[in-house]
Amino acid sequence: MSLSNIIFIDSLPSLDIHGIDRDYARIKINEFIEDNFIMGNEVIVIVHGMGTGILAKETLKTLSNNKKVVDYQKSRENIGCTLVKIIKKK
Repeated sequence: MSLSNIIFIDSLPSLDIHGIDRDYARIKINEFIEDNFIMGNEVIVIVHGMGTGILAKETLKTLSNNKKVVDYQKSRENIGCTLVKIIKKK
C-alpha cells in the first residue's frame, strides 16, 4: 500500500499530539508506533497541527529515527497530519 494512494484517513488509527511538548510528543509517537506494530496495523496517522511547525518538525525527526517506520508523508488533504507506514509484524 502506497501512502500517496490514501485519501480517507478518518478510519486509520491516529494519535493527536496537539498541545504537548516536543519531548512528550517523541515518547507518544514512538509508543503509538510500537502499539500499532504489535496490533499489525500498517498505516497510521499522526495529527500534529499546523501552528508554528514545532510539532510537525519533531514528528518528522522522530519518524526518521524509528526503525519500524518504512515511509511517511504529509497528508494531501490535511497538512496538519502525517501518514506513516510501519513494517508488518511477522
